[in-house]
Amino acid sequence: MARKNESLDYSNIFEAVEFPDAYKVSYLANAIVFPTYEDVRKDFGLVRAEYHLLLCLAHYSELTAQDVARITRRPRNSISRAVHRMLDLGFLKRVPDPDDARQAKLQITREGKIMHQKISAYLVDREAEIFSVLSDTERESFRELIRKLANFASTLKR
Repeated sequence: MARKNESLDYSNIFEAVEFPDAYKVSYLANAIVFPTYEDVRKDFGLVRAEYHLLLCLAHYSELTAQDVARITRRPRNSISRAVHRMLDLGFLKRVPDPDDARQAKLQITREGKIMHQKISAYLVDREAEIFSVLSDTERESFRELIRKLANFASTLKR
């Protein structure tokens, strides 16, 4: 019968995997967002895709669901489901697209902005906790490098 061994160090996988940098980035992102989104789900009843709509629309005045999927790299079907729920909850509203009558744009409502502020505070706190091990200089270097990588990744088709 297997025993749980809490003293086992699993961090050796960080360098052992075939794609160590990508794995560490993924691990770090998971360490920040999964516990936070679980708290958001418990405290506010919203899932990750629903918050991503609020996040994007808090920073852009109007977007389509497809725009949000591109910005977040989330599957379109999860964004589409989230749109319907967020409209029902009153956090978003549809506005006609003057350039394409078949398409509607989305805007965040006042209630959506308030919810975005509440949820983003959770993420700010978790980010601060994770990055507290870095000096100010290290943090700035990390920001420059991650910005460069994210900007490049945003140009990729997939």
